[in-house]
Amino acid sequence: MTRVLHVQKVSGISGSEAHLLSLLPGLRGLGFDAEMLVLHEGEAGAAAFVDAMRAAEVPTSSLRLRFDVDPLVFARLLGRRGDIVHTHLVHADVLGLPAAALARVPVRVSTKHGFNEFRANRAFAAADRLAARFAHRQIAISAGLAHYLAETQGYASDAFTVVHYGIDAGAEPPPPPPAPRLVAVGRLIPIKGFDVLLQAFGRARVDVPELTLELAGAGPLDLELRAAAPEGMALLGRVTPISAVYERNAIVVVPSRGEGFGMVALEAAERGRAAIVSGVGGLPEIVEHERTGLVVPPGDVEALAASIVSLARDPERVAVLGAAARRRALDQFSSAAATEGVARVYREELTRRSTAPAASSTSRKSNGTR
Repeated sequence: MTRVLHVQKVSGISGSEAHLLSLLPGLRGLGFDAEMLVLHEGEAGAAAFVDAMRAAEVPTSSLRLRFDVDPLVFARLLGRRGDIVHTHLVHADVLGLPAAALARVPVRVSTKHGFNEFRANRAFAAADRLAARFAHRQIAISAGLAHYLAETQGYASDAFTVVHYGIDAGAEPPPPPPAPRLVAVGRLIPIKGFDVLLQAFGRARVDVPELTLELAGAGPLDLELRAAAPEGMALLGRVTPISAVYERNAIVVVPSRGEGFGMVALEAAERGRAAIVSGVGGLPEIVEHERTGLVVPPGDVEALAASIVSLARDPERVAVLGAAARRRALDQFSSAAATEGVARVYREELTRRSTAPAASSTSRKSNGTR
């Protein structure tokens, strides 16, 4: 059985962690001996992730980081053996990929998960590309993210294999309510664009006075957004599970300035809800403009307001878009498809390593960097 070690620094359970909680059990179901190594700084969210992974019957261990680049953790990683090491996010890439190379792990894979402001820093970009040279294959969770990394960090345009996140089908959702009710979900941080949404919502409400908005999430902008909240808006804080919030609303809005994938848009689609999303990252890959929702330019208050008004005044169209969104989500973004996409990368790289023993693990062709 092929042994696969996944490594990621975890502070809580959000997009990449939820993906791993689906991916690793799926890989084990396909016959891979997949296990998880969690890097952490003592966060309660990391402990919750370890518990959740173990509850899914995935062997899971953890290492505490004393520093961002902790030599003791690096040394411990040198002792981990297996057929494949698969790293996620910056800390795991920087520590795990070189350690796996020194330990002569046959196949090394890295997944990039999101937009981050620090990626525009030239020193970080150079260090990230250097770490990437130790990977045989790099995965991006959307074509939009791959394009962003090429533009921002200087990766070659063909450096990444795209494997989208997936979602499991839930019970048939109730139809969207006829009332013009909006919902937005996400961490309350600048890149999520909720300040733009508040402005657009205030302008849309002039034309549709009965419009309402619920915002579910927590983060450093909580007090600022509460202070700026217009009439008709409610901040819910963190809500788990989130499905009932989607179901009691008609339209989901994802106004992000940057989004590696856009799991909220996919969750909304699975619940049969039309979405209005920014045209960034993976969002246009999830939402098909005019067929499963609407796509607007990021940061454009007027365009977002106009789209909100358009759908708020047409509940029949909202229902049609939502039904189409659910069909597309289940057809093209299943958890099984996401797991198989990663498994295919493993099989291809294992075959390549076994048939080309002289190939350099740090070759330009393998890592796609400039």
